[in-house]
Amino acid sequence: QVQLVESGGGLVQAGGSLRLSCVASGRTFDRYAMAWVRQAPGKEREFVAALSWSDGSTWYADSVKGRFTISRDNAKNTVYLQMNSLRPEDTAVYYCAADYLSIATMYAFDPNKFEYWGQGTQVTVSS
Repeated sequence: QVQLVESGGGLVQAGGSLRLSCVASGRTFDRYAMAWVRQAPGKEREFVAALSWSDGSTWYADSVKGRFTISRDNAKNTVYLQMNSLRPEDTAVYYCAADYLSIATMYAFDPNKFEYWGQGTQVTVSS
């Protein structure tokens, strides 16, 4: 059974940084895409970033390019989201999500199509 457990959220001032972690377990993820998806109050889910577990290829939403970095530590089965230059509009619950890379790319990383989800971690950016 796949489990994704996020941590690292919190309250930060605008311009600050946070690093989110997602520990994945339950299977091997070699053929998987690992992603971060966020949802702000009253808004739809939004794709943030994704990473191919096998070769480390990355994809980003335009809204976070140049500010956020997704990475992985294979030995720890952990995916990270380093968030710099945070803005109030980045405030949301951030979810770790996973699915086969072939499926994730077929759906163009549609945030509603991932198979596996973590419980989410709150990120609040104050102005």
